Amino acid sequence: MLRPVGDRLRTGRDALKAARRVVVKIGTNALTNATGRFHRPHFEGLAGELLSLAEGRQLIVVSSGAIALGVERLGLKDKPKDMPGKQACAAVGQSRLMRAWEEALQPRVVAQVLLTHSDVQDRRRYLNARHALERLIDEGVVPVINENDTVSVDEIKFGDNDTLAGLVAGLVSADALVILSDVDGLYDADPRKHPGAKWISEVHEVTRAMLAAAGGAGSQVGTGGMATKLKSAARVTELGIRCVIAKGHAPGTLGRVFAGEAVGTLFEPRSTRLDARRAWIAHALKPKGTLVVDAGARDAVRQRNKSLLPSGIQRVEGSFALGDPVDLTDASGEVFARGLAAYGAEELKKLAGKKTSQIEAALGYRGLDEAVHKDDLALLD
Repeated sequence: MLRPVGDRLRTGRDALKAARRVVVKIGTNALTNATGRFHRPHFEGLAGELLSLAEGRQLIVVSSGAIALGVERLGLKDKPKDMPGKQACAAVGQSRLMRAWEEALQPRVVAQVLLTHSDVQDRRRYLNARHALERLIDEGVVPVINENDTVSVDEIKFGDNDTLAGLVAGLVSADALVILSDVDGLYDADPRKHPGAKWISEVHEVTRAMLAAAGGAGSQVGTGGMATKLKSAARVTELGIRCVIAKGHAPGTLGRVFAGEAVGTLFEPRSTRLDARRAWIAHALKPKGTLVVDAGARDAVRQRNKSLLPSGIQRVEGSFALGDPVDLTDASGEVFARGLAAYGAEELKKLAGKKTSQIEAALGYRGLDEAVHKDDLALLD
């Protein structure tokens, strides 16, 4: 059973005091020391904070660290750069990570949940995952979630737990997401390179300039940098979920965040929220192709909430089938929407630029008038 929506009428940090369902993402850098090795005293201190947070709240943990623990157990100097090496470290480290969480979070019952992108790409599996997590939470269990790095090549190569945490927060309709990192929030420049960088307390909109300034990858043991955290914050705020990026190594961080103190950077939710299905299309799906459209089609979709018609398509890229997710871009290459294709790629190549009255002649049969129906479209910033 889905729980009622929490108190989202409050604003600012005061609203975090009332957050009932909380997702906490713990990055590799928040679990390791300066040499990249698992730091048990800090881990146990963090677990104590999570136990305190779970009193009177529903807690979901997204935990990195499996590969780092595998590197340590296998006696490797650095994280492998080849895919089989990363998978091997994940396989060795995941059991150690879960054993550590199970011991540290006693007497709470914990559950291991390993997800791949295919678990959220398919709508039925997405809902199944949601129902399973809801049942665990209703039973008072603390789900500890990680990517299934051992078998999911794409997740190791392209994935990160910042993205996963954002998807999980939307999946369980959380009130708040906290991303614990190696920095105490967002700055106007990288504080590790610019000592005079200024800390930003609150953000009401994640802009492209912020993303551009955030840079790229994280450390040698982690996969996500500040850019992935900003993207995750942008996604959850579209769903009405507050997000805080804070320093994981600072003792007492979680308690201070949910006491409403000015810790980390708070990202306020947007005034308008995506509905659940469009949020799934926008954030859970990976595009299998691209439709390049003209300016008229872009404006019709973006400004007037219209379907994409074949006449507005200039070019079709990629290989996809009916119902697969595709990105919509303008002539400059800007991705402005994502949707579910009403035709396969080869069919849309025949239909590109044609009017609806020409569909039957082009294909030999009359299908839908739309290339992507408006009900299957989600706008992207």
